[in-house]
Amino acid sequence: MSDAFPLPRRQDAVVDFLAHRRSNLAKAMDDPGPDADTLEAILRIGTRVPDHRKLSPWRLIVYQGEARAVFGRTLEAAYRADNPDHPEDRHRFEAERFLRAPVVIAVISAPVDCVRGTPVWEQQLSAGSVCLKLCLAAQAHGFGAQWLSEWYAYDPRIHAEMGLAEGEQVAGFIYIGTATQAATPRPRPDLSDVVTHV
Repeated sequence: MSDAFPLPRRQDAVVDFLAHRRSNLAKAMDDPGPDADTLEAILRIGTRVPDHRKLSPWRLIVYQGEARAVFGRTLEAAYRADNPDHPEDRHRFEAERFLRAPVVIAVISAPVDCVRGTPVWEQQLSAGSVCLKLCLAAQAHGFGAQWLSEWYAYDPRIHAEMGLAEGEQVAGFIYIGTATQAATPRPRPDLSDVVTHV
């Protein structure tokens, strides 16, 4: 029996899903999040991405439960150090960022040295693909999802707390939970402005 996948065929439900997909706002998510089996399925689907030479040049950190509040205290401390005069409610907002959704997945771009030289740029694109694929997988399972970065994705102090190695970067934080508001349409580019046929 062959292990080959079947040839592509039209799948109207998938086409419709992709044509109308829209991020759900993290601030409009609530419990419940995916259970353990569903989360594992989302992670498996999310890591099925283009990956030149099969390097897996990314890793994922999953924040759930109390780990979200612990990480929030790290964010609040860094923000307060930079902005001591900001109002207390803003400091509290930073502390509660990861509490906006029951699951937050940090996708870490972790380029791998390759003897044959897969460009770092291609490896980073693979990490970005993981971010989008996680969002698609979560929404296909009936959950809201949003890919965010925000200031802490670029802060060296936060990187240190997260255990990022030299050369690693945060590709994004994927917020997953039960959507409490319907996503609304947003303007999209006119294809004639961004597509050239040659």
